[in-house]
Amino acid sequence: MAKAKSKTQKKIDNNVRIALTDACEDFLQDIPGFQWLSHQANYSDFPSSLLVCCVFDTNENQQQANENDHSNVMRKLIQRKLLTIGVKLKSLQQQIIMDTEEACSQEHEGNWERRLSSRERRNVTHSKPH
Repeated sequence: MAKAKSKTQKKIDNNVRIALTDACEDFLQDIPGFQWLSHQANYSDFPSSLLVCCVFDTNENQQQANENDHSNVMRKLIQRKLLTIGVKLKSLQQQIIMDTEEACSQEHEGNWERRLSSRERRNVTHSKPH
């Protein structure tokens, strides 16, 4: 069972959610094939543990976003939105990832919870000393 968030952690999470919702609304209007985004974080190692996953409908639309530089534009907009609430990401490429509904269906039978938790272990950067 996950440890309950403190009042401060809940406030940070809510501010992150609001900033990301704002970015998501822009993407829905401007980026072909974009569907939704999600975030997760370990607030004892925040913001280094923050992982944002932007989801497209198909692998082809995600590939087009990469080729048209939309993925980088999305990462930069997310970074700007998070900066307005005082959150700076150290590694945009690792902390803001792109994925697709199509790939989740093929690889995880559409189970996003399982897919995102496997991505968290692979992609979140850690700032803890070695």
